Amino acid sequence: MVESRNSSSDSSLDQFWSRMPNALCEASDLLACKHLQGEFADKKPGEPNFLRGPYATMYSGQPWTTRQYAGFSTAEASNAFYHQALKRGQHGLSVAFDLPTHRGYDSDHPRVVGDVGKAGVAIDSIEDMKRLFEGIRLDGVSVSMTMSGAVLPIMAFFIVAAEEQGVKRSALKGTVQNDILKEFLVRNTYIYAPKPSMRLLTDVIRFTTSEMQKFNPISISGYHFQEAGASPVLELGLTLADGLEYVRAAQSCGLSVERFAPRLSFFFGIGMQFLQEAVKLRAARFLWAKMMREKFAVKSSEALRLRTHCQTSGVSLTAQAPYNNIVRTTLEALAAVLGGTQSLHTNAFDEAIALPSDFSSHIALNTQLILQNESGITGAIDPLAGSYYFESLTHHMITQAEEIIDTIEREGGMVAALANDTASGWIATQAAARQARLDSLQEVQVGVNAFTHDEGTAPELDTLSINLREVLQRQLASLHDVRSNRDEQRLLSSLTALEKACAKADEPLLEHAIVAARARATIGEISDALARGLGGRHSQRTLAPRGVYGEAFADKKVLSALRRSTDEFASKKGRRPRLLVVKLGQDGHDRGARTVAAAFADFGFDVDIAPLFQTPHEAARQAIANEVDIIGVSTQAGAHEALVPQLMAELHRCQAGDILVVCGGVIPPQDYKDLLQSGVFALFGPGSNLAQAADKIIKALQAKDERRNTSAGTP
Repeated sequence: MVESRNSSSDSSLDQFWSRMPNALCEASDLLACKHLQGEFADKKPGEPNFLRGPYATMYSGQPWTTRQYAGFSTAEASNAFYHQALKRGQHGLSVAFDLPTHRGYDSDHPRVVGDVGKAGVAIDSIEDMKRLFEGIRLDGVSVSMTMSGAVLPIMAFFIVAAEEQGVKRSALKGTVQNDILKEFLVRNTYIYAPKPSMRLLTDVIRFTTSEMQKFNPISISGYHFQEAGASPVLELGLTLADGLEYVRAAQSCGLSVERFAPRLSFFFGIGMQFLQEAVKLRAARFLWAKMMREKFAVKSSEALRLRTHCQTSGVSLTAQAPYNNIVRTTLEALAAVLGGTQSLHTNAFDEAIALPSDFSSHIALNTQLILQNESGITGAIDPLAGSYYFESLTHHMITQAEEIIDTIEREGGMVAALANDTASGWIATQAAARQARLDSLQEVQVGVNAFTHDEGTAPELDTLSINLREVLQRQLASLHDVRSNRDEQRLLSSLTALEKACAKADEPLLEHAIVAARARATIGEISDALARGLGGRHSQRTLAPRGVYGEAFADKKVLSALRRSTDEFASKKGRRPRLLVVKLGQDGHDRGARTVAAAFADFGFDVDIAPLFQTPHEAARQAIANEVDIIGVSTQAGAHEALVPQLMAELHRCQAGDILVVCGGVIPPQDYKDLLQSGVFALFGPGSNLAQAADKIIKALQAKDERRNTSAGTP
């Protein structure tokens, strides 16, 4: 659905989004800067409010942790990658799970065909988790796991895998993301509704606070806000607002803030706004300490200290001139270091095209190692401190982020803001406006919309390709082995106990999940037991803002020409050209879908956004029922290879093959030929100009009508 947004209701937000200083400080900025300097004149790094850094010696004592996010296909393949990364100098492991795992489905579930092992490692049971860490002692390495939706079964598998290595849970070090609110806002790998999901979140916090005191039970994540379109200041405000919600939730369960707060961690994205990104981390530490003092009367430095992992931006990477991405990632990594991050992941240069190859991953890791060992930057603590511009920017970031947080708080907190679509609307609005600026050349991307003189000599990259059939066969065989060699009575007893425990508010659900993991329950079986006890699987609508793209698009002649074309179509057909935007499979990253929907609505198309997680059959049925002219498939996680041909076959089976199908998103070049041969009309990769795409589509529709009319008039 594409909705109109009331511009007056967003005017205050528009003001503070645009207030960031772009030149020398104004007089008011100088006063603010002096106030900030005065407030912290006697503060050292490592002292509240931690503006100058969370630790006294920062990198001069120990550099940040290099923690490359990785996981693909099978546990065995990912395990081999981890061993190699540790040999190359990586300090900790960061696990990427595939989408079926995130969504709590076993690999043989009919809804996940095409997704298994594509965008991460498939983990169906404790046996997969054991293979993932084979030969790696879990008491000797810090493990970060990006998991929120299926957090209970994944934590259970991790703990039992350690047990079967002979490692006590109390010795485990690392972090689980467990940030469910951001899933409802942008990433969408949720399983249950917000309220029961919050219960699972606090259950993990309570368990780890008691049993795993070296382990961080949550990584409060702003990264995905920025990837979905949020500016640095909006990312900061929403992330800290989420943090407040989590602290209150844990406190309501009887947990002491002073006790569990030191185990909270944060996760920020680092984009190409270099100084703003460095400032963002300083402002985050300041604001978090301030809010913890004012709202929760926290006193201890440990409970006030904000510690963060950072990852360079994925959305800033371009498929065109991909080697430029090495420069972008280096700048973003440097911004994170100047801001004082505790650990860092640097993206590979080919990630706008495909999963990173071994070659590109090695360069990404070396980017950090060069910064640590050759730049000399580890010898300075907060090296930009004292610059009038830098301090003024810090003050602006703090002030504007507080306004965002206060807006959320007035609505009743982030859970209430979810129901009102407040935060998701802000993000979608910013994403659409930025795309319009790129498409109308107000904002430059080197090698994409400007300085494209090397366009004809783009290198052929040896990208990583996952053999879906091979991975699926291995996972199905593993599932068969697990199911064939377990005690079914023990399994049934553990799952029944888990389901019944959901009815008791204080029952420790993770403990029950651990019992089920020991009984060799699969991730799907544990997730289904929780669904039965917690009210089923959750679904929600996807909205896109109307009017934002068109307003921000600078070239009004191009916009007017597109609208004339859609008006002409409407005058001939009696209705406007109809577009259905779909996401197939379990990929919930919907920035592209929302932005395309927003832009095409402003071009004059009738636009609907299909529900997330559709099968090809469901997408075809909705397209036929809505009598659409075009289906736009937005893809990011690789499932297009299997699912788009299925969609084309379903349309032809239903005698609807005249519907144009286009695909956009992260599509490796080697997939283009097969997709086009299956009947896809056009492919639009990252960096595509939406106005040009719309022009191509409307001309194709007009040509199709002309052919139909000519054919109908032939004797």
